[in-house]
Order: sequence, then structure tokens, then C-alpha cells
Amino acid sequence: MAVTQIFVNLPVADVQASRAFYEAVGASVNPEFSDESSTSLALGETVFVQIMNHTRFTSFTKRPVATDGVEVINALGVGSREEVDRIADAALQAGGTESNDAQDLGWMYNRAFADLDGHHWEVAFLDEAAMAEAFAAEGA
Repeated sequence: MAVTQIFVNLPVADVQASRAFYEAVGASVNPEFSDESSTSLALGETVFVQIMNHTRFTSFTKRPVATDGVEVINALGVGSREEVDRIADAALQAGGTESNDAQDLGWMYNRAFADLDGHHWEVAFLDEAAMAEAFAAEGA
């Protein structure tokens, strides 16, 4: 399988508030796929989030919207530790909540937050050279 893009669809209580949250984190809006019930957001060239009010969201599924607990963890890879901190700090300043402590394994650094509706996100930087060294040392 060769996936070229990912589209994450999320139910939200308030489309405009969620749009502002994701824009604060660094997402850009695609107005072509946005209206009062839904907003299309680009997190990068191949990663997109579609936030929808509950009515619009349930038009795509026969299952009810999950409202308790974590159904999925969305993880994003970025190019530096500083970018991890920038995104996580922006999420917290925009009203998100920290959903886990920062994790620093030397070769991997990540932080986690929940958006305004409790959707769980992790942002991680992987230093592949340091990771190879760490795993080689463990195998020695």
C-alpha cells in the first residue's frame, strides 16, 4: 500500500472555535472545502484535518459520536525539538490541555495535547541517527 495523503475527520462542538484553535497551532484553512458546518485544515502538504459539527459528522457514519475517553491518538512527526515545543505551546495557549508529560528518550522527543473537544494529539521529533546508535548499543 502506498498512501499519499491522510485526511483526519473530527467531530467538534464549535466549528469556529476549533478552527481558531487549529489556526493558532499553525494549520491553514482550505476555503474550498469549508462552510458553516465544516472546515478543512492543512497541517502540511499531505496531512489534512476536517473538523465538522456533530450533525455533519454523523452524516458520514451510522455510529454515534464518541464523547467519553480516547478513541484515537493522532501523531505528527516534525523536523525538530523546537517545532515540537512550538506546536504544543501554541496548542496550550489556544485552549488545549496537556494530555501527557513530555517524553525525551534522547533520540525521540514528543509532547501531547488535547484540542478543545478532547481529541488527543502527539507531536514528535525523531533523530534517526541517534535512534540507530541507541538501538545498536542495546543490541551490543
